[in-house]
Amino acid sequence: MPIRRLPPETVNRIAAGEVVERPASAIKELVENALDAGATRIEIQADGGGLSRILIADDGHGMAADQLALAVERHATSKLEPDDAGDVDLLRIHTLGFRGEALPSIGSVARLTITSRPRDGGDAHQITVEGGDQRPVAPAGFPGPHGARVEVRDLFYATPARLKFMKSERAEAMAISEEIKRQAMAHEAVAFTLDLDGRTTLRLPAEHPGDGGRLKRLAALLGRDFEANALLIDQERDGVRLTGYAGLPTYSRGNAGHQYLFVNGRPVRDRLLQGALRGAYADFLARDRHPAAVLFLDVDPLYVDVNVHPAKAEVRFRDPQLVRGLIVGALRHALAGAGHRASTTVAADALAGFRTHSGVGSGPAFSPSSPSAQGWSGWQGWAGSAATAAQVLPGLNERSARVEAPDLATPHPVSGGAEVIDPLDYPLGAARAQLHGTYIVAQTRDGLVVVDQHAAHERLVYERMKAQMAAGSVTRQALLTPEVVELDPAEAERVSARAEDLAQLGLIVEPFGAGAVLVRETPALLGDTDVQGLIRDIADDLAEHGAALALSERLGEVCGTMACHGSVRAGRVLSAPEMNALLRQMEATPHSGQCNHGRPTYVELKLADLEKLFGRR
Repeated sequence: MPIRRLPPETVNRIAAGEVVERPASAIKELVENALDAGATRIEIQADGGGLSRILIADDGHGMAADQLALAVERHATSKLEPDDAGDVDLLRIHTLGFRGEALPSIGSVARLTITSRPRDGGDAHQITVEGGDQRPVAPAGFPGPHGARVEVRDLFYATPARLKFMKSERAEAMAISEEIKRQAMAHEAVAFTLDLDGRTTLRLPAEHPGDGGRLKRLAALLGRDFEANALLIDQERDGVRLTGYAGLPTYSRGNAGHQYLFVNGRPVRDRLLQGALRGAYADFLARDRHPAAVLFLDVDPLYVDVNVHPAKAEVRFRDPQLVRGLIVGALRHALAGAGHRASTTVAADALAGFRTHSGVGSGPAFSPSSPSAQGWSGWQGWAGSAATAAQVLPGLNERSARVEAPDLATPHPVSGGAEVIDPLDYPLGAARAQLHGTYIVAQTRDGLVVVDQHAAHERLVYERMKAQMAAGSVTRQALLTPEVVELDPAEAERVSARAEDLAQLGLIVEPFGAGAVLVRETPALLGDTDVQGLIRDIADDLAEHGAALALSERLGEVCGTMACHGSVRAGRVLSAPEMNALLRQMEATPHSGQCNHGRPTYVELKLADLEKLFGRR
């Protein structure tokens, strides 16, 4: 068949399939145009999941009449400016949009109307494009002093086949809402309003730029629980800055839906960034749990390529290891700074599990002569015998059930100094009892704390093992017979190139011809491990994330297993000094608020929470 030039209309529709995949992607492009135009207020309306009608109104700098016709031409944009030689620098892109494809793509598959009034004065004008057919620019009314109104009707009417692949109106509306949330997170100083089918679903006032305004915006979008359990992130390395908020490990989620990543204000879904986030929480969460985080990466545009995907949802970094190291280091620093802190949702979940009882219709038969009917004094004087009381309340006098209160008039000295602290003023309080040989009950100045002794001690042992690994080299064991692992040539080259990094983790590898590596030594902590599977996992991680996560995670799992076996077991009776020593160690150990699998090690209930349970407030 001879080669033919495609008609411009067909070219536009083909391009539209890449840029405008669904209504949410069309809205994304139009909102980014408004943001690039300096808008401080953006209103979004969508009917029928965005397929029937979309309206984006902003108060940006607007467009003059002669600019409207250019705006709907392919590859016409105001965001790239040639230099004196006529060359355009694609390496320093400071705007969200730059390709000049969104408006002509939308106009080729829908009925597009743009009305605008420029900021520098002049009348408002309007242009309409229907299925690629452009109409002349004409005067029009405009409600504001300046800005633009972009209306899209009957999206994909010119490409009926695309309509067959759309999801339900509800699903498309949810995708639109999610897209607006992402844009609102990245631009807290801009007010957003979202109306879906005539109902306002999102109304966000403009916030002050900075951490305070950003957290307030995130609280409005993700809930107050995120605000209460988020750690501030602000680290910089070699000109790359990471800011944002990351949730405590005990505030984890069942999927990665609460992970929002931005590069220079642009929402992205990048495997490198997601892998770094996973690696930072590897020591704190089980594999089926995911952290909640909103992270903003600011990097010189020269060192990041945003022109790798038509929808600009993917980026490439010139130094990915720098970016990954910054993310992992900043998150772990913030998590370490949280100390033994656990999320507030742990207490809320505990309170939700309590059930109130009226005392009627359950339990032993009521007798007016029983000590319960006479109050606490009845228990003290009933039958005049502690032995009788012990029969009624078995285990009351056992060491595992009760700890006598320390003499609060004589505060306990803090080791190594003259300062004294009342035990109730410690963050985790003073031990009062051990229940079922598993749970330590401690009293604080304004509430109580219940500690899972096994989970808590497991984290303490694990952190000590990690510190020992960091202080010295990992012990290696030589294989009796070096093992050859066959790989794809590219995979083998990646593994061999990281031989020095792997050696620091106790794995000695070397090239063994094309498409193979030779393994001579493995970490002793792994014991009799599957060398073939280990190397292949490492090769996969290097291909996906550029870092040997498999080995470090496997070492972490081994450390966790050893810590589990070396920790205080559930069912072991502890003395009062042992319980208080465990509480003090938890207070001094980072990450002790959760075990190695992300479960909480303690639950704290404030006195106000207890009073609510009993109807006192």
